[in-house]
Amino acid sequence: MGLQSDYPWVKTPVIVGAPMRFISLAPLAVAVSRAGGLGFIGAGTQTQDLQTHLQEASRLIKETPIMGSRANTLPIGVGFINWGADLKIAVRDIENYRPAAVWFFAPYNNADLVIWTEQIRLATQGDTKIWVQVGSVQDAVEIVKSCHPDVVVAQGIDAGGHGLERGAGIISLLPEIADALKYEGFEDVAVVAAGGVVDGRGVAACLALGSQGVVMGTRFLASTEATIATGYQRAVVRAYDGGISTVRSKVYDTLRGTTGWPVRIGGRGIINQSFLDAKDGRVTKENMEAYAEALRKVDAGWGEDGRLTAYAGTGVGLIDKIQPAAAIIEEIREQAMDIQTRTSNRQSKI
Repeated sequence: MGLQSDYPWVKTPVIVGAPMRFISLAPLAVAVSRAGGLGFIGAGTQTQDLQTHLQEASRLIKETPIMGSRANTLPIGVGFINWGADLKIAVRDIENYRPAAVWFFAPYNNADLVIWTEQIRLATQGDTKIWVQVGSVQDAVEIVKSCHPDVVVAQGIDAGGHGLERGAGIISLLPEIADALKYEGFEDVAVVAAGGVVDGRGVAACLALGSQGVVMGTRFLASTEATIATGYQRAVVRAYDGGISTVRSKVYDTLRGTTGWPVRIGGRGIINQSFLDAKDGRVTKENMEAYAEALRKVDAGWGEDGRLTAYAGTGVGLIDKIQPAAAIIEEIREQAMDIQTRTSNRQSKI
């Protein structure tokens, strides 16, 4: 059964806004859903702020309802970084606001997601669907067996922000996960693609691989609704040759003081002077002091010669302008559908 059965306002191909912590808040999540996608608020580990974000999302949706959405759920999702999120607060706020979906990522142990799944489903009588992000076939199978989520997000190594330090790109990861779930008898679990997709060509490729939807985070960094510093956003638009100009590392987390992540996870960001000064991944006192100084420079602290972290995926080199989320989605959807039509026409002539 397709995603439209659970999220009847979405249009195909289904575009999902990733739950980027501090960046994808109510304005962006609602804008993505209003454009026929599914937007996620990035609660991350900051569950103490979740109620405020959900209140704002409720207000925005009440002011201008999203056509096709259901009365019993809020037509957005909420993403949690499970190693640091507070389960009690999360369950309370999810029960009160009933978002259409929750997204789990980065527990210390996969088994930790069992209680999260059980309590969210109990609190919402199953109205809020469960999404789980994975970066390997082993994690996908293990989590589906223990939690039976509604959706598995297969995140390839090209993704920006946090993910497995070692892994496959989406081209091989998504079909291998789909095959493994089919073999285990879990064909009812939807699989969506994430990692490196920023335009309609990437969306069309993921759909051809069997994805039921496509997640984008980096592309929405360059949206007008993103809660993002101007310097960070400019760094995203300026970036070129994303496979070379970004790197997955623990350096940025060390500099930012966000060091609670599971050991196998690192963050992909645009290479800057802070990374170059961290020889062999070691962050010195001088580097920390320089980072603190860059924070005081605000927008001037970002850039190739800057020091502030700009998390972004390898697709960042394909982004050259800032647009409203609705314009991004419309452009990408049209490009993807055009590719599908042309491909179908070529095949019919063979």
